[in-house]
Amino acid sequence: MTIRPILLHPDPRLKKAAAPVGTVTPEIEALVADMFETMYDAPGIGLAAPQIGVSRRVIVMDCAGKEETSQPLVMVDPQIVAASEETNTHEEGCLSIPEHFADVTRPAEVTVRWTALDGTAREARFEGLWATCVQHEIDHLDGKLFIDHIGPLRRQMITRKMTKLKRERARA
Repeated sequence: MTIRPILLHPDPRLKKAAAPVGTVTPEIEALVADMFETMYDAPGIGLAAPQIGVSRRVIVMDCAGKEETSQPLVMVDPQIVAASEETNTHEEGCLSIPEHFADVTRPAEVTVRWTALDGTAREARFEGLWATCVQHEIDHLDGKLFIDHIGPLRRQMITRKMTKLKRERARA
């Protein structure tokens, strides 16, 4: 397992839709292991393959609280098949946009269909933080960031700050 570098916004790779996986291969299994290692190290509760420069439809999540047992979840080719009309607003952050947060309103509950690592089809309903996280990560697979859900002025301010951060890190 390898901790991989996380791409920082703005990066054109974060704005591209990821390619479907189809069949789970040993390469995808190795990618998932690296993604968990990277996500836990960051630390974060979700990570999409495009965030580490791999344009494939794979996400990993673990929204268990600090006092709870870890609940790692892998989704290959996930898709939202149903969403509640009721919405929920959560303060979201992103490993690709460190230290920036914003309230984002999304459906309170979603049903997601995906392929598990063993190749079986799965479907489950998510609510609360899990619903927010899975929607946030699937957005990454579609080339969207959480800041695409906020007002243009705030989005531009965050983008300017991230551009400055990337310049500073490049100089270091």
